[in-house]
Amino acid sequence: MKNITHQTPYEPLHGRIKFVTEYVNLRDIKNKKILDIGCGYGWFEIYAKNNLASSIVGTELTEDDLSTAKKYIREKKIIFVKGSAIALPFKDNSFDTVVTWEVMEHTPKGTEEKMFMEIARVLKKGGICYLSTPNKSFIGTLFDPAYWLIGHRHYSKKYIRELTSKTRFTLHDMRVMGGWWEIISLLDLYISKWIFQRVPFFEKAITNKLDREYKKSSGFTNIFCRMQKV
Repeated sequence: MKNITHQTPYEPLHGRIKFVTEYVNLRDIKNKKILDIGCGYGWFEIYAKNNLASSIVGTELTEDDLSTAKKYIREKKIIFVKGSAIALPFKDNSFDTVVTWEVMEHTPKGTEEKMFMEIARVLKKGGICYLSTPNKSFIGTLFDPAYWLIGHRHYSKKYIRELTSKTRFTLHDMRVMGGWWEIISLLDLYISKWIFQRVPFFEKAITNKLDREYKKSSGFTNIFCRMQKV
């Protein structure tokens, strides 16, 4: 992940990311061995460490993608490993909890089931997986620049249910969150980061709206789910 705007893992969390910290049950963090697939800058590693995880492993596809997390995080409980979501470099039954936020849509097309199977393989029996991914709604897809530029994939709740039933998981919770302010935030990010290579133009105003939006009971832009290996 190219860090054009020089983000760090210790910045305040807002919107979708802040919602993640409220969505994840702390009993799935405390004293657990955790794998974060697609860890980005390492914000979840810091969150998990602060909530008493026994160990945390973060993965990204390349060493360059891990450069920011490795630069800023020096914790005994946290390590970073290069690895693919569809070929995880870990032994069977290695982790109590796996999290993967907005990653599945970036794997090679047609490998989603393989990713679920790999997560099931490295999870212990009864282990928990948390996942988020773009929701296949008309508005969310229409206003996603990456959909038009690179074919950024969106998924339906039905498809997620089918994947869990095929891959040794029981789905305990699934909800769709995020709305118009998520879309506005995404458009602002694309324009400011990739065109002007700067922080978002209206960051403070938009993040305040985002935080309130994610306090609502539902939305249409992003799917969040909690599932258990059986």
